[in-house]
Amino acid sequence: MKQINIVNILVFFIFFSCQNTNGQQENNVKHADSIQTNSTLSKDTIQKTKLISIIGVGDIMLGTNYPKTPNYLPPNNDCLPLLKDVKNILQDADLTFGNCEGVFSDDISHARSCGNSKNCYRFSMPEKFADCFVEAGFDVLSIGNNHVGDLGEYGRKNTVKILKSKGIEFAGLADYPYTVFEKNGITYGFTAFAPNAGTNRFYDVNNAKKIVQMLDTLSDIVIVSMHIGAEGSKYQHITKKTEYFLGQNRGNPYRFAHMVIDAGADIVFGHGPHVTRAVDIYKNRFITYSMGNFATYRRFNLSGANALAPIFKVFVDSNGKFSYAKVFSVYQADGRGPRPDSNNRALTKIIELTKSDLPELKIEITGEGIIKAL
Repeated sequence: MKQINIVNILVFFIFFSCQNTNGQQENNVKHADSIQTNSTLSKDTIQKTKLISIIGVGDIMLGTNYPKTPNYLPPNNDCLPLLKDVKNILQDADLTFGNCEGVFSDDISHARSCGNSKNCYRFSMPEKFADCFVEAGFDVLSIGNNHVGDLGEYGRKNTVKILKSKGIEFAGLADYPYTVFEKNGITYGFTAFAPNAGTNRFYDVNNAKKIVQMLDTLSDIVIVSMHIGAEGSKYQHITKKTEYFLGQNRGNPYRFAHMVIDAGADIVFGHGPHVTRAVDIYKNRFITYSMGNFATYRRFNLSGANALAPIFKVFVDSNGKFSYAKVFSVYQADGRGPRPDSNNRALTKIIELTKSDLPELKIEITGEGIIKAL
C-alpha cells in the first residue's frame, strides 16, 4: 500500500503546476479536499490478505426531462424502481462505479438546439434523481462522456454542484479530470477520459499519463474510466486500432487501456459503445472495454446486444493487484431498468468476444462468471 506523506503531497502540487491554466488547478484542489494526510489508519491496521471489491457498470441515464413532450421520465417521476432489482448487488462492494450518461438539471432552457426534438438526444435528469444513485450505492461516477455537454456549461456546472451536495465522487471534465478520496481506510485515485469538448480528453496522451502517474503516488488503488470506441452492435469487437464513429476519432481502447496501466492504473472501466465487449488482464490489472447500457430509461436502443449489460465485481489486493472478478449478467427491456438474467447472456457474450478478440490472453472465464488469470 502506498503511504500518503509530505513527499506525496509535494508531488501532487508539482503535477498541478504542469497542468494548463484554464482554471482546473483550483477546481481540482477543491475536489481533492478529502485527501487525508494524518489518517489514524495505517497499513498495519489493514489486513494484507484482505481483498477489496470494486463494482463497475456501464451507462446510466434514468430518464430525461428534455423535451417536455413526449414524456421520457419513468412513471411518477420515480427512478428508484429502475434499480431495485440490482440494488443488492450494487451495494455489496467496497466501492461502486458507474458512468453517468447525462447531466442533472431541473432547468432545460439551456439545452443545445438540434432541430426536431423527437430525434434530439439531450439527457437531463431531474436533480432529485441523484438520490437514486445514492440509494443504489454508487460511490463514484464518470461524467466524462458525450452527453455531459447537452445543457452546455450550465449543465456541467450544475451537475458538479449536485454531485458534490450528495457526496458522490466524480471526474471526467476538463475542470475536474480526477479526484482522490478515502473510504474504509483505502485511498482511491479516480480519473475519467472522453473525446468530447469540455471533458478530460484522451487525445492528450502525455497529460493522461501524468494524471495517472500522479494518482499512483497518492493512492492505494487507481481506477481509470474511459468513454471510448465506436457505438452500436456493429462495434462489439476490439480491433486494437483507432475507431471512428460519425466521423469522430473515438480512440484506440486497447492501446489506451494498456498505456494507463503502464502509467500506474489498477482497474480500467470502459464504456461508450453501448454494447458489451471483451475483458482483459494486463500486468495483473483488470480491463473491461465496454460495459454496455446498464440503466437507461427510454431514448436508447435496447434490442439484441444493446440490451445486455454486465455488472463486474473486481477483487484486488490493497495495492490494486488483480485477484479475480465476478460477472453478474443483467439485461434491460420494457422500460423496467436492469434485471438479473437467468440465461447469462452478457456472460456468454463476454466469453465469446474475449476468445475471439484476445486469443493470446491467458485467462479463464467460468460458466459461473468467475474471471481468473492463468
